[in-house]
Amino acid sequence: MKHFDKQAKDWDKNPMKVERAKIFANEIIDFIKPKPTNNALEFGCGTGLLSYQLKDNFETITLADNSEGMIEVLKDKVKNLSIKNFKPLLVDLLKENLDIGKFNVIYSLMTVHHIIDLKKVAQIFHSLLEHNGYLCIADLVKEDGSFHINHPDFDGHNGFDKKELSEILISNGFKIEYYNISYVIEKELENKIRKYPLFLMICKKV
Repeated sequence: MKHFDKQAKDWDKNPMKVERAKIFANEIIDFIKPKPTNNALEFGCGTGLLSYQLKDNFETITLADNSEGMIEVLKDKVKNLSIKNFKPLLVDLLKENLDIGKFNVIYSLMTVHHIIDLKKVAQIFHSLLEHNGYLCIADLVKEDGSFHINHPDFDGHNGFDKKELSEILISNGFKIEYYNISYVIEKELENKIRKYPLFLMICKKV
């Protein structure tokens, strides 16, 4: 967590992070076509880059993260930009059983691969969604472990295989509605450019 606290102040200065948030936001809107009365939850929101791109499509957006640094930057952004429908929330939803209501849409960008217990997080998503609500996961396609090579304390998943992730979600009450490779992160490792595709999977609570 300290890794994200340290990075928070400069997070929004990376044009790649802003670009990918726009791409995923547009794809989510195109597919789910939310009603203006819908409420959304961003799980692992960071500084709220994805929600910022979606802010005009929902009545309220709850932005949850367990990084104090990220939430502080987000709160400053909400204040400075006078964003009325954001509700920043410093919380670990895997540990704290808070009554934060139910949502029509839950979305997450590059967060789920940090969660070790996928079954538990799928159950939490299911419990927080309204019937027929949408879960949108944007994350890394399965990779060889080199993506986090510079973060020796990383203990999450090296991306996801579509079939394996689908099976976990289906067994916890979801129906897979959409899957697409939407973005590619390029990193220079050992003087070579490595490409890491990101997918968008959209599921419906059944």
